[in-house]
Amino acid sequence: MFRSRFLWKLYAGYVLLILLSAVIVGGLVSRWIEQNSLEEIKQSLRARAVLLADLAAPTLSESSSSDFQERVRTLGGEIGTRLTVIAANGEVIADSREKPSEMDNHAARPEILAARSHGLGTTTRLSDTLGTKMMYLAVPIHKNERLVGYVRTSLALSEIDERLNHLRAIITLGAGLAAIVALVLGFFVARAFAKPLRSMATVAESIAHGDYQQRLPTTRKDEIGKLSQAINRMAEGSRNRMETITSDRNKLLAILAGMTEGVIAVDRNERVVHLNAAAGKILAASPEESLDKPIWEITRVGEVSQVLANTLRDKSDLRAEMRLPTRSSDQVVEMHSSPLRDGKGNVVGAVVVLHDVSRLQRLETVRRDFVANASHELKTPITAIRGLVETLIDDEGIAPENRERFLGKIRNQSVRLSSIVTDLLTLSRLESERGVLKYTALDLRDAVLASAQALVSTAEEKGIVLETQLPEVSVEVAGDNQAIGQVVTNLLDNALKYTPKGGQVWVRLRTEAAKAVLEVQDTGIGIEPNDRDRIFERFYRVDKARSRELGGTGLGLSIVKHIVLTHNGQVSLDSTPGTGSTFRVSLPLAPASA
Repeated sequence: MFRSRFLWKLYAGYVLLILLSAVIVGGLVSRWIEQNSLEEIKQSLRARAVLLADLAAPTLSESSSSDFQERVRTLGGEIGTRLTVIAANGEVIADSREKPSEMDNHAARPEILAARSHGLGTTTRLSDTLGTKMMYLAVPIHKNERLVGYVRTSLALSEIDERLNHLRAIITLGAGLAAIVALVLGFFVARAFAKPLRSMATVAESIAHGDYQQRLPTTRKDEIGKLSQAINRMAEGSRNRMETITSDRNKLLAILAGMTEGVIAVDRNERVVHLNAAAGKILAASPEESLDKPIWEITRVGEVSQVLANTLRDKSDLRAEMRLPTRSSDQVVEMHSSPLRDGKGNVVGAVVVLHDVSRLQRLETVRRDFVANASHELKTPITAIRGLVETLIDDEGIAPENRERFLGKIRNQSVRLSSIVTDLLTLSRLESERGVLKYTALDLRDAVLASAQALVSTAEEKGIVLETQLPEVSVEVAGDNQAIGQVVTNLLDNALKYTPKGGQVWVRLRTEAAKAVLEVQDTGIGIEPNDRDRIFERFYRVDKARSRELGGTGLGLSIVKHIVLTHNGQVSLDSTPGTGSTFRVSLPLAPASA
């Protein structure tokens, strides 16, 4: 409290005011008392002169005597005043301090001259006989309207000064005591004002630092009490508003953090004020380290900086698209930028939303390719069937052997068309109705044996050795028996189609790290590295002419991939062109029953 600057400033002003008031009042009072005292002294000297005149009048009309001189000396000593009786001609008749015979003629003295002309003479001068400064007052004495002499009373100014100094000392002491009392009271008054103000400053400082719990006492009923109540209301309102702002900010940050789209906000100087994780991933920047840095400094992607700069310049929404090169393919990002405005409508920054549409564009490309491929694959057998049928209808005289040959081709194309439609329906079912599969615990060895036995005759017709290698213990997985069987059948059928006569196909089954691993290996034509990433796409063929010749639909491996993924498994490929390929499928083992 004693370190309060406001307290000492207020108290210093109060001290200055008290001291100045004391000096002014003391000076005025001292001056007034001094003047009154001098006036009282003059009146006292006049009263004594009048009394002395009554005493001296008989003596002046007669001859002077030593007896009168003694009486004057005695009276002057008793009243502490110098008394002088002067004849009309200026001769001193009697004096209370000096011998009249040794004194000069006083007819020319200023006080005598003034008394003669005005009836009263007062002067202050140095006494020739006493050698000290005196105040003189003289009055004339008349008898029968005739001037018979003068009486004079005087008092040494040293005595007057002693009286005035005594009065001044009393005044100074009184003023000093009053000033001390006022200063003490003033200190408590100043502290009474400074203490609540200091408390207010402390609470205001706490509010400035984010502590809205501090409150001021409101017991006072004056303006300071009202100000304390106002500060308390302000603190409560600020706390409520801050809680609302913090809650909204946390919600907004949570929303922005959870968005898959990238969000970047900058101020009017293009310094980053927010950058979420999605934007950091797209721009390869750290959200924490990017704050308060220029956008062009945290990323080398110039398109983002440019669209934000244009938005701040044009003060309008902008849309743009950029492509970021990656290892596999370009990343396509749509940018939507808008200006940020304050409550007055002034632009204070800009925000851009980055939407990665690479997957959407890839899906759109796949969709277009699928529609084109499906249309082409369906159109080929339909066109062949139509041409053959029109030939049969138009040529009524066609030879029987040609008719039979045409009808066989029509049958083959119909079978191929039916296979394509069946495989398309299978893919559609796997993609859109995953829940229709019936999951049961099944022994994967049974599915492998069933598919291998169904294709033994095909392998023998092509002169291919089909070898099965199965473990002695059961390999149980949770899955749909029909779907798992289709996986094995498609892989074996695909291996037999692309393995030349005299080749060999192996199907192996084993367990590895809580998974069942199925491998189908062949000694066929193999697959080039450029084709391996697309081998599981619909209608994609390594050798299209050979595939159509062998009756393939181009959907078998796509069906395999979808079934394996539906069963939470994985499918992979190892292949060497001209040597053969190995397709590997891993499925989770079924949990052991208690």
